[in-house]
Formats: sequence, structure tokens, C-alpha cells
Amino acid sequence: MTTSSPERETAPAVQGHPQRWLILGVISLAQLTVVLDNTVLNVAIPSLTGELGASTSDIQWMINAYSLVQSGLLLTAGSAADRYGRKKMLTAGLALFGLGSLAAGLAESTGQLIAARAGMGVGGALLLTTTLAVVMQIFAPAEHARAIGIWSAVSALGFACGPLIGGFVLDHFWWGAIFLINLPVVALGLVAVVTLVPESKNRQGDRPDLLGAVLSTIGMTALVYAIISGPEYGWTSGRVAATAAVAVGVLALFAYWESRVPYPMLDLAFFRNQRFTGAVAGLTLITFGMGGALFLLTQHLQFVLGYGPLEAGVATAPLAVTVVVLNFSGVAAKWLARLGTPVAVLLSMVLMSAGLVAIATLTGEGYAGTLLGLLLIGVGCALGNPAMAHAIMSAIPPAKAGVGAGINGTLAEFGNGLGVAVLGAVLNSRFAALVPVAAASLPAALASAEGEAERERVIDAFSSGLESSQLVGAVAVLAGGVVASVLLRRAEKGSA
Repeated sequence: MTTSSPERETAPAVQGHPQRWLILGVISLAQLTVVLDNTVLNVAIPSLTGELGASTSDIQWMINAYSLVQSGLLLTAGSAADRYGRKKMLTAGLALFGLGSLAAGLAESTGQLIAARAGMGVGGALLLTTTLAVVMQIFAPAEHARAIGIWSAVSALGFACGPLIGGFVLDHFWWGAIFLINLPVVALGLVAVVTLVPESKNRQGDRPDLLGAVLSTIGMTALVYAIISGPEYGWTSGRVAATAAVAVGVLALFAYWESRVPYPMLDLAFFRNQRFTGAVAGLTLITFGMGGALFLLTQHLQFVLGYGPLEAGVATAPLAVTVVVLNFSGVAAKWLARLGTPVAVLLSMVLMSAGLVAIATLTGEGYAGTLLGLLLIGVGCALGNPAMAHAIMSAIPPAKAGVGAGINGTLAEFGNGLGVAVLGAVLNSRFAALVPVAAASLPAALASAEGEAERERVIDAFSSGLESSQLVGAVAVLAGGVVASVLLRRAEKGSA
């Protein structure tokens, strides 16, 4: 049965909400904080390795605990936002994210930090789904592309500026401060959301798919754990094989359950839309390559080139600056309109892939090669990310905006987490093959090296592993561009 509560909206008004741009600024602030925490830990890796005794696997789990919890809960969070109210879920997400940040900042062991990061992921899941869902509700359809472009630019800004902000904080405070700086932002966000953001709900919300949420979380966690554990225990070891089997089995069960349940968390019928499928493929692979590449690049800048945390953050900032300038100036939107979505997506992926290749092969030339790579990646992100996000959301009914945002966020977070795991595993495997005496991390291997020649050999091995990992990421991004553009082109021809 449907109701007619005035706060329940099924579609945005033709003219949009009168305060829509101010509201976009408010929710972008919340979005920025969540995305920052995907990368802010990257520059703290040396500090965590020394002060908490964290191994490479520990570091990966500190990063992946956050992204994996989000990946598992985003669909459920989106469904809950549609059913119970997007403003309510946005407020709850901010509060939970703040509490998790406080616990992370005060953590005294790797286990406590991993647990706190997982808690932050719960709040982050609510935030990521509701911000994009609110954008779709308060803006008129004609403004969706522009609004999503700004939303996407803010996400890219947070993703790339995490190392910069983290580096600045680490130069002046201890590592826990990178989480405590979230608290004033959360407080400001709560006040602004309560004051400005309108409530909106689906007229006929679906029953929450709790089993689907459990299955997706277990399946994706098991999958990434198997990938992280491969280099340490061996890809054919019982531990890795068993975990991989659990991942495949649980994810298969998840797909079966979603195809049978009358209120699916993920409606598999969406995948029959080639526009949706093309954007999904592109988004997953673009975040796979980007997440893993940035994770590795910040380690290379600090461990190999000797940059400090702040220097490493500044060195990666051109990527974010490029994205923000092109999106906020409207240049990227003009290119998208002129080229069309399929060509724009392919071009963006080609540019990003070329950027990763430049970083992998030109780092020996100094920072110039890295800068070229970051600029190419930035142009690609500015053009491709809004196009794919808009393609996904436009293929979802307006009343399911939360679910659509959940799908978009799930793929981005899963791709990012999987990229860190896979490219980190490639690095570790290459490093271990070249330096058999290598311990759990590069600092440990350097500490055990005898003489300057041995230290140089260890660093060269790490650089070789970095190059291999970046090239794997480049191939993944390029493949995503080809697949996405072909499917998007077919979708356009089919609807013509």
C-alpha cells in the first residue's frame, strides 16, 4: 500500500529544489570526508610500520577493512535510505563515521585500528549512498549530469588529496590525528544536514534484504583476503584455496538469492541494460587500477625516493587539481557532450592507462615522469567518472535512487579495495622473488640488509615490483575502457 506523506518523493521536481546548490555543497563536504579516508592512510604507512609494527598485510587490512565493509553494506544502506528516509540515513552515517574516527585516532594496536576502520566503513556506507541519492532527488533531470560531475569531482578530490592532507598532519602531529581531524567536519556536517537537507523516501519501500547483505559482505571479504594472503602463504596453500572457494561459493549463492527473492538488494534485471552494464564494467576496472596504483605510488615516493609524508602528498596533488579544474569549470562536461558517452569513456580510460604506464616506466627520470602520469590520469578521471556515474544512475528508476547510489558506491569501493589487494599482491610477489630474504615489508628487508650494495638491491627489487603492479593496473583500466565503450555504444544503437 502506498501513502501520501509530503516527505516521500518519487522523482525530482522539474525545476529542482530552490536550495539545491547549497545542499550539494553540504553533502559534498560529507562525501569529501568519507572519500579522504580511502587514501589518507597511504602516507602514514611508514609511521604505522614503525610505531605499531604493522606488516604489509596489516597495512592492506587497515585500508581494506574500511572499503570492504562499505562494499558489503552500500546496497543495504541504499535500500534503507530509499525506504526509511535519505536524510535520516545521512545523519546516522555522519554520526557513526565520527565515532569510528574517534576510535581509530585513539587506537593502540593494529587490531584496534583495523576494527575502528571497519566501524568507520559502516558510517561511510550510509554517507556514500545518501549523498548521490539526494543529488538525484533535489536536481531536475536536465541538471543531473552537471550536478553529478561536481559530486564526482569532489570524490576525486578526496581520493587524491588524502595523501596531501595526511602528509601535512603527519608532519605536525602523530598518526592518530589523521582520523581525529574528521570530528569537526562531522559536527559541521550534522548541523548543516539537519538544517538544510530535505527528507525524501520511496513511496513503496522494499523490505530490507538482510541475507543478501550478509552474503555479499562475507563473499567479498573472503575474496580479498585470499588475494592478500596469496603471496604470504602461497597461492596453492590450503588457507588461500579454502578462502577463495568460500568467496566463489558465497558470491554464487548471493547471485542466486538475489534472482529469487521478491525484494532483492541488487535487482539482477538491471544488468540486462547494456548502458548500465557498460558503466558498471568501466567503473569497477577504473577504480581497480586507480586505487591500487595510488596505494603503491605513495609507498614508492617515500620508501624509494625518500619523500617525507607531506612531500608525498604534494607530489600526488596535481591529479586532484586537474580533476577539480576540469569539472568545476565545465570543460569536462563540454567534452562529454561533444564526444558522446561511449567515446568519452574510451578516451578517458586510454588517458588513465597511459598515465599509469608513464608512472611505471618513467619514475627513473625523476618526478617529471610521475607528474606526466598524474596529469594524464587526472584528465581521464575528470572525463570518465561523471559519465559512468550518470550512466548508472540514469538506468535506475528515480524511486530507487538509493539503490542506484549503492550500486555505484559498491563497485567503486570494491574496485578500489580489490585494486589495493591485487596490485599489492603483485608487488609483494615480485619483491619476494627478487629478494628471497625479504621480511614482511620493505623497511624490514632494508633493516636486515648488510651493506649499501644490499640495500640498493632491495630498493631496486621494490621498484621492479612497483613497475609490474602499475602495468597490471594500466591493462585493467584499458580493458575497462574498451568493454564499457562497446556496451555503451550498443545501448545507444538499441535505443535509437
